[in-house]
Amino acid sequence: MNTHFLQRGWPWALGLAALIAFPWVALAGGFDFYTGVVIRVMIFAIAASSLNLILGYGGMVSFGHAAFFGLGAYTAGIAVTHGVSTVWLVWLLAGLVGGLAAVAVGFVATRTRGAYFIMITLAMGQLFYYLFVGLRQYGGDDGLRLPLRPGLGLGLDISRELVFYFVVLLWLVVMHLMLARLVGSRFGLALAAIRDNEVRMAAVGYSTRRYRLLAFAVAGIMAGLAGSLLAVHNQFVSPKMLHWSQSGALMIMVALGGMGRLQGGILGAAALLLLEELLSSHFDYWHIYVGMVLLVVVFFAPDGLSGLHQSLRRAIKGERA
Repeated sequence: MNTHFLQRGWPWALGLAALIAFPWVALAGGFDFYTGVVIRVMIFAIAASSLNLILGYGGMVSFGHAAFFGLGAYTAGIAVTHGVSTVWLVWLLAGLVGGLAAVAVGFVATRTRGAYFIMITLAMGQLFYYLFVGLRQYGGDDGLRLPLRPGLGLGLDISRELVFYFVVLLWLVVMHLMLARLVGSRFGLALAAIRDNEVRMAAVGYSTRRYRLLAFAVAGIMAGLAGSLLAVHNQFVSPKMLHWSQSGALMIMVALGGMGRLQGGILGAAALLLLEELLSSHFDYWHIYVGMVLLVVVFFAPDGLSGLHQSLRRAIKGERA
């Protein structure tokens, strides 16, 4: 057990320690602006990890996942606009709405496979997008501004960026531990087996559609929660959060970090968002350079950043052979 922790646990402990220390280091170094950037990275890490559950572990290519993310954000915005003052209720409602929407979409989508699955999730996601574009009472295409940040209680004020930073970090740790427990359980193993050979799993008695639908619901809850965190952080929500291009960005994060790998969503979100932040401040056509980096990862680390050490090990063995 100790050997396993030393081999696998120390990177997580080191990463967590770095995240805990970062706000004070940033403040001391005069680059405290990046505290907000890291908050955004952690929120998108939760959203990308939720997609990784159904894409990486479930083999379901959902091009409408941003709908659950955006629904969580709009739930937060609408709730606060109508006087909800406690963030606990906001999180509860956002997770519930995201989960219910995922069940509704998954109920239809899990009846199909392949390109049909992709098209149904894309169509349903765009349906939610155009719904909020048309809701003029909540800003329509211009988006909705939250009048205030709801209260956390416990003597903590999340309107302070440092407090909110650690709230988001705590949610990231909780979601990661929950996901680790889930994918390592009998449910997670069955979901991965369904991804690899659904016909065989159905033949031995597993209700494959039920497993896929449940995974969809869990992913929707996680994405809805992440959306509410971003809404509270920005104090603004926009229909663009539900657009298919946002689903594509989440998919890139998962692919970049490593599909079907526990740390894939976190590494992918961090790599993509920090890369965008770095390049956009130095280059006009920074999207080109982001694309070039993605191509390098695809060719030299097909398992994503989380499998980079294994790709390097295979390359070294190949050269020696």
